[in-house]
Amino acid sequence: MEFTAKQIAEFLHGEVVGNELAAVNTFAKIEEGVPGALSFLANPKYDHYLYETRSSVVLVNRDFTPARPVEATMVRVDNAYECIAKLLALYDSMKPARKGISPLACISEKAVIGQDVYIGPFVTIEDGAVIGDGTQIYPSVTIGSGAKVGDRCIIYPSVTVYYGCRIGNRCIIHAGCVIGADGFGFAPGANGYDKIPQIGSVLIEDDVELGANTCVDRSTMGQTIIRKGVKLDNLIQVAHNVEIGENTVMSAQSGIAGSAKVGSWCMIGGQCGISGHIRIGDQVKVGAQSGILGNVKSGSNRMGTPAMDYSNYMRSSVLVKQLPDIYKELLSLRDEVRELKAELAGK
Repeated sequence: MEFTAKQIAEFLHGEVVGNELAAVNTFAKIEEGVPGALSFLANPKYDHYLYETRSSVVLVNRDFTPARPVEATMVRVDNAYECIAKLLALYDSMKPARKGISPLACISEKAVIGQDVYIGPFVTIEDGAVIGDGTQIYPSVTIGSGAKVGDRCIIYPSVTVYYGCRIGNRCIIHAGCVIGADGFGFAPGANGYDKIPQIGSVLIEDDVELGANTCVDRSTMGQTIIRKGVKLDNLIQVAHNVEIGENTVMSAQSGIAGSAKVGSWCMIGGQCGISGHIRIGDQVKVGAQSGILGNVKSGSNRMGTPAMDYSNYMRSSVLVKQLPDIYKELLSLRDEVRELKAELAGK
């Protein structure tokens, strides 16, 4: 589909600077722009690309002032980053949804399948499973007995949803995710570790997105809960009986140990580790590669291992860089003290 700069500005409540009839039919990074492409400029580090981009239309922040003439048509908006996200979502929603059930799918007669669904080849849907209206299930997915998937979800290839788990509406589960595998529960015995049966389940609420190969373990008892609006990146481990609050986001390769509770609107960086049985408040920010070993109050910023207040961490990191020089100075001072002691002892 093709849109003009004027149409884009009207949709985003923006202002056109240049040719309002400039048309676009694709998206491109500003440094890789081509004629007919729409780009955006939100980070000042990329300002120089604006003057050489070949994109036809560029979204810029309303307060941006170019340093020299710009060949592309600009559309001034309140927030270029948010607006490009809106346009990408609009573009994605215009793609025709896949429908139909492959004859190569294995669907139990006791399963309940909604209307306008897509079920690809080699999908297995077991007894008592429920699939909501408009949901798309791609090849080689397994939906276990009694599991429920809500309306308008997208389940990408090779996802496994174990028995009894619940997935809400409009969720996106990327390839390779495992939902409802046993939590890591073992009790030491005389001859090794005895398995503790994990008899709970997983509840994933509406509008959640799980990245590729992320795992959400079932609870020992009760539920492991992912609240609505949560976005988890690839390769994340959520252990048994964890609860993640609404609209929290977490970057790749992070892990949450059993029974930890994470609040709402938190931002967790990549490769973070969160200890079990602790509570993290609302609107907490955790820097990448941090280790959270204890409770964290709402509104805190944490970084480091063990994690500390962000401002303290930054001051400490400056000192760490100076440790070699500090150590040399310490040795020099030690030698001076010895010499002074020797002189005093000789008098």
